[in-house]
Amino acid sequence: MANTLNDLIPTLYEALDIVSREMVGFIPAVTRNSSAARAALGQAVSYPVAPPVTPADIAPGVTAPNDGDQTIGVGTLTIQKSRSASVRWNGEEQLAVGHSGQYNQVLRDQFTQAMRSLVNEVEQDLGALYVHASRAIGVAGTTPFGTANDFTDFAGLLRILDENGAPATDRQLVLGSAAIANIRGKQSVLFKANEAGTDELLRRGIVGRVEGLDIHNSAGTRSHTKGTSAGHLVNEASGAALGATTIGADTGTGTILAGDVLKFDSDTTRLYVVASALDAGDFVINAPGLLVPVADDAPIAVQASYAANLGFHRSAIHLVTRAPAMPEGGDAADDVLEVTDPISGLSFQVAVYRQYRQVRYEVGLAWGVKAVKPEHIAILLG
Repeated sequence: MANTLNDLIPTLYEALDIVSREMVGFIPAVTRNSSAARAALGQAVSYPVAPPVTPADIAPGVTAPNDGDQTIGVGTLTIQKSRSASVRWNGEEQLAVGHSGQYNQVLRDQFTQAMRSLVNEVEQDLGALYVHASRAIGVAGTTPFGTANDFTDFAGLLRILDENGAPATDRQLVLGSAAIANIRGKQSVLFKANEAGTDELLRRGIVGRVEGLDIHNSAGTRSHTKGTSAGHLVNEASGAALGATTIGADTGTGTILAGDVLKFDSDTTRLYVVASALDAGDFVINAPGLLVPVADDAPIAVQASYAANLGFHRSAIHLVTRAPAMPEGGDAADDVLEVTDPISGLSFQVAVYRQYRQVRYEVGLAWGVKAVKPEHIAILLG
């Protein structure tokens, strides 16, 4: 049985070459946390969170001040899913296609679809983290980059990351197909090799890096349907303070949902993202909270439904992946092999189970996702 899967390695890697060129945008853009690879399904894994430091006046003296102690915070993430995609053949089915020499081609395509389905599910889970973004920029319901040779959308996104203190390096921008189409179709300055410094967009359709943002295309960007809020007003007797994240609301009707983008009448230049839906008179916006105080009874304007393109620093979003756990000593699989996608970095576990007059191949992956730093995530509305 030693060669059960070895004989399939060429077919597997041929399938992998195909799937690695699918719409994979989030997976290469986020932080991969391999230190959590041994965590069980649903088990919490802790990571340290350093608190802010408050500066103090320097006072010369005989000895240095006895200060600097901190309480290090703790965050957690989990392996949330352990999933598989299966391919099964019985002897009669293999005989039916074997005479035409198409069996290996069909098997390759089946493995391609199995891996693709898992990659796309991971992309969808990462795209769903848009609800943790600090703020938003753009016009809800309008695809960005629609004005020729206008980089306002890039600039607005970068402003949010700058104001929130995101590191200037390793910034990522994951776009849906509509936004990518506008870049390719309307931003002709990126096609000019003498101005862009590269001919990759013109020759190969690769956007690359623009104003410090690594551009990715993903099928995993999500569309958000806004709540039904109408007429809500801020309900804070002394107003909502600078940095506030929990905000009272009254008077209005309908819902304010997680992921809704809103602005206040007294602060019309900033768009905030709701972290927790309106409940018992309060809703929560993501960190760092309000950048200016908001007065009591200020109208709350929920923006239209939108497509959530995401800009973020790589360290703001974590992805943990590993092979699905096998029991000690193995299970009924005749052979198990791991193959790694060189583009996304995902390692798939491929297992073969020989059954009564049929064989079942299983492609598996376990993973978890988390937005660990909302301040370093921003939505580019589409």
